[in-house]
Amino acid sequence: MAADSPAFVVRRFRMRDAPELSAILEESPQAAGWLPNAEKTLADSTGQQLYVAESAVHVTGFVIGQQIADEAEILNVAVRQAERRKGQASALLCAILDSFRTGGVSRVYLEVRESNQPAIAFYQKHGFRQTGRRRRYYRNPDEDALLFGRKLTA
Repeated sequence: MAADSPAFVVRRFRMRDAPELSAILEESPQAAGWLPNAEKTLADSTGQQLYVAESAVHVTGFVIGQQIADEAEILNVAVRQAERRKGQASALLCAILDSFRTGGVSRVYLEVRESNQPAIAFYQKHGFRQTGRRRRYYRNPDEDALLFGRKLTA
């Protein structure tokens, strides 16, 4: 499954992409933090979905999610700073949502830092609605997580 644009292609993650995902995370302090090489472990886990946006030069963004039965969770979405606001996050989100839908998922969840207003607006634009809050969920700095959910239709 690939979404094409003149500037990038969305495709499934390959192990050789792992160092670029780490570099993207270094540029993305608002994204969910990961331990070194966590994307490699996630890629090997059952139910995991990983997609990257790739330009002619390198990987420019990624999305990681996991499916459990008929529900799924978006774990992380990040795009290189220089590539933001060019449709990559939307293309990545659509790719993983399509994959979840094909896999029989009926509902998708995620959490986002309360202060991350651009991400909140992005998810709301894509049909996610706030469903709750987790107090002091994030560290460095301590911050609440806002919980969002979205129903998927066939």
